[in-house]
Amino acid sequence: MSYQLSAVVADVELLRGQTVGLDHVVLAALRQDFALVPVTPQLVEELTGVLPDFSADGPGPERPFHLLLSPALTELLGRWSREGPVAYLEAEFSGGAGHQAAVVWLGGEVAWGPGFDATLDGPRAEWPINAALARLGAEPGPWIDHFAELGLHLERDNAGWLTHGRRGLTADYWDELAEEWESKESGNDQQPERPGPVGDWGSS
Repeated sequence: MSYQLSAVVADVELLRGQTVGLDHVVLAALRQDFALVPVTPQLVEELTGVLPDFSADGPGPERPFHLLLSPALTELLGRWSREGPVAYLEAEFSGGAGHQAAVVWLGGEVAWGPGFDATLDGPRAEWPINAALARLGAEPGPWIDHFAELGLHLERDNAGWLTHGRRGLTADYWDELAEEWESKESGNDQQPERPGPVGDWGSS
């Protein structure tokens, strides 16, 4: 299974207030009153006036993001962060191999990161995306980590998140579908496998 993410995450009201009137912004609801904005080439062009550049060699510790964060884009996200913490998150996995990276702005400046990890062999709390989400104020809960707690495992790529946002789905949408499906299958002797788009996002 594959997973890809390129998104800005912050408090839903912060993002809604900062993106009013933008044509290429889609807000996708997460748990705990956070939201995700998929970062597409069209959105970057609308925000900065130029098309985005991408790393030719692929991400690494020195250049942690596939999307090259231009001065115009980082300045804009810094301005947004004057209203509260804002994170840019990237992840890409296929067959268990891949990477994730994150950076957090607060008060107009980088407050944490960028962090990059292509092994994910340390504690989950220290993985870049989990570390960034904690700095946004995400709270622990019954899910395995902050990534799953907010529902970032629910869609596999930005196309999925765009659909998620345009349809106005909640982060509990897949849980509701699973419960409905299990209710219909309750007469089956075998315990059904819960459907969903992503299992363990770090090793699928």
